[in-house]
Amino acid sequence: MTQSYSGALRKMRTHANENNEVCYELPIGESAVDVNALIGSEIALSFSNDIHCVHCNRKTKKSFNQGYCYPCLISLAQCDSCIIKPEKCHYHEGTCREPEWGEAHCFNEHFVYLANTGNVKVGITRQVSDTISPRWMDQGATQATVMLRVPDRLTSGLVETLCKKHIGDKTNWRTMLKGKPEDVNLIDVKHELMEKISAELAEIQQEKGLQAVSEVESKVHHINFPVETYPDKIKSINLDKTPDFSGVLQGIKGQYWMLDGDRVINIRKFAGYNVTLQVL
Repeated sequence: MTQSYSGALRKMRTHANENNEVCYELPIGESAVDVNALIGSEIALSFSNDIHCVHCNRKTKKSFNQGYCYPCLISLAQCDSCIIKPEKCHYHEGTCREPEWGEAHCFNEHFVYLANTGNVKVGITRQVSDTISPRWMDQGATQATVMLRVPDRLTSGLVETLCKKHIGDKTNWRTMLKGKPEDVNLIDVKHELMEKISAELAEIQQEKGLQAVSEVESKVHHINFPVETYPDKIKSINLDKTPDFSGVLQGIKGQYWMLDGDRVINIRKFAGYNVTLQVL
């Protein structure tokens, strides 16, 4: 029997089960769809050509920054350029778009980490404990470990900038979707990187205090994704150009669905799009 779900898309919610496999839940309208359960099934998705901002729900002809209308893009702190480049935080200059939002999200502990997404990268997150960070799952990381703990977002950006002189900070999504990469000794990479940035790290500690940056003795987390078949040649689906598609769901990694015919779609990119999903 065909199952049908309609409404606005949101990025998939994730958690890791006891086997460290990522479990995906897709918010669509009022429903929350267990996407893992759909792997191996034929699905069809159609876009109604109706887009609403994920923040203010304003109808918009074009979505910006994964779901926002243009007025929200230029007014919200969460859409400011310092979210992508935290070393450019300008709260202390009195120019934060939304000071209360900044105080709630930027002035708390952040962590600098290393992850294997097909290549080893450095990144920052607020969500780390003994469990797997949602950020690692969203990036399709098969391994990750924490390097450093810092007191706020600006400091995390300054430390990340030091690391970027020696290691990349971007995920190559095509490489990430091509298969499971070979394991890397992230602890060795961490120690080598710490040695390379030690002098400049000491300067940050001298300016902000010795406790401002502290090394974290963290294990390497291994993360598994529900994928039956990886694509050979990636063909990306864009709902603006291809509003209707169908096929067999073969796997999920990061925020991507993998379908037969080497097709992939980044669900997060189309947050706010009103669609109908059918399980055939």
